[in-house]
Amino acid sequence: MGRDSSKKMFATDVYNHAFSRLCGNYDRETRQKIMEDLFTYVSNHPFLVGTFAVLLALFIRNEMGRGGSVLGVQEVVQLVNHEKAVVVDVRDKSEFDQGHIVESINIPFASIDSRADELNKFKERPIVIACKMGQHSGAVGTTLRKKGFENVSRLRGGITEW
Repeated sequence: MGRDSSKKMFATDVYNHAFSRLCGNYDRETRQKIMEDLFTYVSNHPFLVGTFAVLLALFIRNEMGRGGSVLGVQEVVQLVNHEKAVVVDVRDKSEFDQGHIVESINIPFASIDSRADELNKFKERPIVIACKMGQHSGAVGTTLRKKGFENVSRLRGGITEW
């Protein structure tokens, strides 16, 4: 066994293990065959795979930026203190009542489309969206941008980071 074949065997074993963690329904020989076919496909079609990787990266970058920039806790505090930013908490009312950022406005995620007009008086001020863990804030940011809000940001990690 040469050096190149041992590298290939090591890489195949690593990916075989990762594949088995994702799709444990196949036996070892089938998983190994699938991984070999995948490596063969990638090596035979580098332009196609490279184009796919670039498009995937651009798609992810585009989707992450749609809801506004992501700010840390200190940045949000500075934005609120110096630029009078408005914090919109999109958690449910019961979660909001258990604890929230001072002077934040509660508009639950499920009703953001119907209640977004309540924020029209704040269109000229920065808007910071906070949810529980940062999962819903991107969608709310996209909704607000479509309704004409330009300075929209999201709290990184949501209220759990606060």
